[in-house]
Amino acid sequence: MAAVSHRREAPKIIVERSGHTMTTTSDAVAQDAPPNRFYRALSAIERAGNKLPHPFWLFVILIAILGAVSAILAANRVSVTLPSTGETVAVNNLLSVEGAQFAIQSALTNYSTFPPLAMVVVVLLGVSVAERSGLLTALLRITVGRLPVRLLTFSIAFSAMIAHVMSDSAYLVMIPLGALAFRAAGRSPVLGLMVAYAATAVGFNASPLVTPADAIRSSLSTAAAQIVDAEYLITPVATYFFTATSSVVLAAAIAIFVDRVLARRSDFSAEQLEADFVVSDRLFNTEGAASATTVRSITLSKVETRALLAAGGVFAACVVVMALMLLPGSPFLGEEGGLIDSYVVKYIAIFISVIFTLLGITYGRITGTIPRFSDVPPAMAEGVRSLAPVLVLFFVVSQFLAYFTWTNIGSVVSVNGAGLLRSLEAPHLVVLLVILFAICILNMLITSGSAMWSILAPVVIPLVMYVGIAPESAMVAFMIGDSVTNCITPLNGYFVLALGFVQQFRKGAGIGTLLSFTIPIAVVVLITWTALFLLWYALGIPLGPGVAIR
Repeated sequence: MAAVSHRREAPKIIVERSGHTMTTTSDAVAQDAPPNRFYRALSAIERAGNKLPHPFWLFVILIAILGAVSAILAANRVSVTLPSTGETVAVNNLLSVEGAQFAIQSALTNYSTFPPLAMVVVVLLGVSVAERSGLLTALLRITVGRLPVRLLTFSIAFSAMIAHVMSDSAYLVMIPLGALAFRAAGRSPVLGLMVAYAATAVGFNASPLVTPADAIRSSLSTAAAQIVDAEYLITPVATYFFTATSSVVLAAAIAIFVDRVLARRSDFSAEQLEADFVVSDRLFNTEGAASATTVRSITLSKVETRALLAAGGVFAACVVVMALMLLPGSPFLGEEGGLIDSYVVKYIAIFISVIFTLLGITYGRITGTIPRFSDVPPAMAEGVRSLAPVLVLFFVVSQFLAYFTWTNIGSVVSVNGAGLLRSLEAPHLVVLLVILFAICILNMLITSGSAMWSILAPVVIPLVMYVGIAPESAMVAFMIGDSVTNCITPLNGYFVLALGFVQQFRKGAGIGTLLSFTIPIAVVVLITWTALFLLWYALGIPLGPGVAIR
């Protein structure tokens, strides 16, 4: 899940190696960027983005704007005929007495029935247990440690894709893990941490696992799609085939480009490598205080290996149970024996939460990280506590979306926008690409994916549905655009975290140092991911279980 605010506390990271630790913080001050037009432009973007209010107040401002616009449109008696039902709806004035009554009487219902609220909380209950037990970190370490050295870059990049199930915690684990893994292999730890950061950021919406971000995005998309079709449902696995494939393709593209191009730069020369080793040995052997996020070593202990195998057995058992629930004649199938509307697919968030909980308990009981069953509820509570900023944002977002729907402005914009697209006869693929590239630019300023999709989904989803484009395809276009520029915007708090690590090795490093590495990767991933989307669309491959791309 993308962070809900571009203003974050500076987290402390501890990397343990052979009983020793490295401590660094993300409050390092960037040096002045090189004085050329490109970096001056990036600095201007950074300054402009820093002037944006917190997402909470951004939505409050949007509600005020919505009220003013609705009053103007209602005064002019603006209306539209819905193509789906033939019903004519007029714009309602949010600033009227009726609007005030609606706002007051619906406030609690708006929040309690907000689609992402229950789903993301339930998913995180399970993910929190797995993360607290150390299972997720162990999976990343074994991914890095078991592959040949020649595949080290790929293993770091692919591990970053897996780590997306940990939401923003992925950065806290992957950045030091990348540095540690490259140092252990005799390669530049600076290159390793840059690869880890770039891969985590640039492919944030790609993963071989279903992530909390999938739950939030699908819920927001469902609410938007139901403006057009009250029965339309978009599940967290709606785009799974595409995102899982994307995680492998993007990891390979990053690895090939880094190893064949970026790793040959003078920044990672033999002379510089020796200096980096000296610094890394000092950093990795500096004592530090305890931290919530700890990477002990690349290799797993015997106990950890045994625990991971046991967790694998539990996972296999869960898969068998779910498969039995999908057999013909099962009472858990949908109407007329349908798989898509079965209990497993329709309520996949419940199954994800239960599976992660069982895996975390199994791993934690064996390793001792969760020694008693009584430790499970506190682990879940810790995950919910980390969700507090999101829950606060959800309140104002839920009100905005409810008001937006009540005013009927979304219907007016969507229907008229669809009419404009039809008059232009723009091919569906062109519309999707416009969405993709527009989000790339917007993501430079609004780094919170959930906040941005909350604003855009009620307009974009109905608009594409009215012109015959699958809403899931529009969601994929958003996911790509919302990911590829994450690694190059200084408004991403973890950009500063990565820069802080780089500056531990290179005292003169600044924003330009990191951007000179991440911008080429962003371009390569944008080209690769867009090409994959075009190929997927051309071949008509389903995006997920029962979800057609067009």
